[in-house]
Amino acid sequence: MARSNPFKRHRFPREIILLAVRWYCRYPLSCRDVRDMLAERGVTVDASTIHRWVRKFGPEIRKRAFAGHRSWRGLQWHTDETYVRVGGRWRYLWRAVDQFGQLIDFRLTARRNSKAARAFLHQARQTARLYQPLTIVTDKAHSYAKVISEINNRLGPDDAIRHIDRKYLNNRIESDHAALKQRLRPMRGFRTLAGAKAALAGIETFRTIRKGQFENCETGVINEIDFVAKLFQDAA
Repeated sequence: MARSNPFKRHRFPREIILLAVRWYCRYPLSCRDVRDMLAERGVTVDASTIHRWVRKFGPEIRKRAFAGHRSWRGLQWHTDETYVRVGGRWRYLWRAVDQFGQLIDFRLTARRNSKAARAFLHQARQTARLYQPLTIVTDKAHSYAKVISEINNRLGPDDAIRHIDRKYLNNRIESDHAALKQRLRPMRGFRTLAGAKAALAGIETFRTIRKGQFENCETGVINEIDFVAKLFQDAA
């Protein structure tokens, strides 16, 4: 079944839209910065329009990248949450990477509790599909222990996930948090939870593309541009 063209009824061509979204998600830039960079190239776009593009195409790029170019992931997961400013309040960004630093998944929630941990780990396991974790490394948060125990009760003893709750062993995810925060700093927070989720979908996906962690995706700026263009070949 053919997908609908996401660029339909947009005044600007897809090359400009994808360029603007890529600049915003890939580099530490604000929508105003992207607007000014496009203006230098003779393209006049309002910053609010770029914001709408990011909200629409950030999740679309993530969906297409994970649907058609999902690659293998390691079986040892490092899971932790960090803080993101949304609407003047701190929200919780749950993230997991494997032992090689490859992103497993992320989820932004308003609360930090067992319900949120359960939803995140369920989503991450769905994203990983065949590459289910043998070990999950976390900090001392009790919510993880409870949820992993629930998962193990369904899996049985032979397939049980080993849970290691040692904060000093979780430096890999902590350093990945720090790199993400460098990108988020120019934004000075998000206005709404929906907007934050959409922008983070694009940002996390472009970070994964930059590292060459999708199938048929190589590192290098030209390769990144080509990879994103191929995601929308059906929209030509």
